Amino acid sequence: MGSGKRLSLAAAFVLFAGQALAECGEDTLWLRGDWGSARFSVTVADDPQERSQGLMFVEDMPRATGMLFVYDRAQRVAFWMKNTLIPLDMIFADAQGVVQRVHSNAVPGDLTAIDGGDSIRYVLEINGGLAKAMGIGPGSEMQHPAIGDAAWPCAAPE
Repeated sequence: MGSGKRLSLAAAFVLFAGQALAECGEDTLWLRGDWGSARFSVTVADDPQERSQGLMFVEDMPRATGMLFVYDRAQRVAFWMKNTLIPLDMIFADAQGVVQRVHSNAVPGDLTAIDGGDSIRYVLEINGGLAKAMGIGPGSEMQHPAIGDAAWPCAAPE
């Protein structure tokens, strides 16, 4: 992807952090880093059944959407792509929502375990290649109401 396309793709997602505070909700996740900030519409998978289903059998996913996997406690997590039809980026974050690892372009149908590492509590799955195009990497911070002890907390209601 040329730098012009990468910049225009990133520009489509980059917004000011002040806007993020006003729009903190269950179906919205924000990411920020030295690359800027981005908003994703998310479905939350916070129980074992939802997490095991994940994005299996999804044939197409709009660009600014994803799935947020929420675990009850920080732990070692691993994902695979069984019955997953689209390439995905997996963004692994700790209990404070700080990104620890990004796995880019997971291959649809691949049964190889994708290790997220230790002490992971949140995993965001988005369209494959998007994290790299935007510059999302370790150290980026997530903002979502499910992240109780967040490095980038939701604004308290006024």
